Amino acid sequence: MTTSEKSQAPLVAKKFDWRPVWMVGPALIILAVVIGYPIVRAVYLSFMADRGLDPATGMFTQGGFAGFQHYLYWLTQACPAPGGGTVTCPDGVSATDFWPAMGNTLFFTVTTVSLETVLGFAMAVIMGKSIWGRSLLRAAVLVPWAIPTAVTAKLWAFIFDPNGIANTILGTNIAWTTDPFYARVAIIVADVWKTAPFMALLILAGLQMIPGDVYEAARVDGASRWQQFVRITLPLVRPALMVAILFRTLDALRMYDLPVILVSANSNSPTATVSMLVVNEMRMGNFNSASAISTLVFLLVFAVAYIMVKFLGANVVEDRTGKKEEIR
Repeated sequence: MTTSEKSQAPLVAKKFDWRPVWMVGPALIILAVVIGYPIVRAVYLSFMADRGLDPATGMFTQGGFAGFQHYLYWLTQACPAPGGGTVTCPDGVSATDFWPAMGNTLFFTVTTVSLETVLGFAMAVIMGKSIWGRSLLRAAVLVPWAIPTAVTAKLWAFIFDPNGIANTILGTNIAWTTDPFYARVAIIVADVWKTAPFMALLILAGLQMIPGDVYEAARVDGASRWQQFVRITLPLVRPALMVAILFRTLDALRMYDLPVILVSANSNSPTATVSMLVVNEMRMGNFNSASAISTLVFLLVFAVAYIMVKFLGANVVEDRTGKKEEIR
């Protein structure tokens, strides 16, 4: 037997530590019940036909399995034909509102998140400076974010009233909530006013993690303010910035209450979103059809989250050793 074999310690099988399982297990069970079950149930219902009225008996009948009928109804506007098969849905049918609502949803998401990111970054930089009244400034900035969305919508509805503050200050007579273009502008302004502080709060947390010595060394080396911003601030604040953008993007894709209260609750309005179609279908008793739209929204949110986490850098975290790694 060699010396290395004598000095080698015997292998001892490690016991599996169940403590993390017991700590995380209850939360996972609650999430599975509260989140997992509704998702699975919605997907199941999306493949089932809605209840119908039997003309012979006058009783409601279960529709049975419908396959991809609901998805084709919304995605291709394929309505059932009287003699069998499908035909293109005529104007006025709710299916024709799907793609305009999807376009509005994506438009509001891209526009509001972009503006909130720029304004939130500027607000975070100002709140991060050592100025008099900084604590009061931070508290005041967060007030719009703390106000419920319904209250925000009513507040801006008064501002954008034909006889409201907006037209009085601008000296105009704009129909903010009825004109399609200005109605979108009103929603964007209200949403940015409310949610930009949320972005500022998350970005500020990332800015405060940057050591001051880094900027001092850059100034000694002759770096300008722009070079410090591009080479130091942006790379080091990127994880917090991407997390903030991710959260806001996923929330904006589900926009509902702001356009409903501020403009109109009709699914055929020029500011209708996909979430509004879901609610309107449920009000008409078409729960399975509404489940199909909900599933499409879920897939859209999941795809956007996956792309941002996988390809746009929102997956950068730090392990216990301080080394950056990616979530696979």
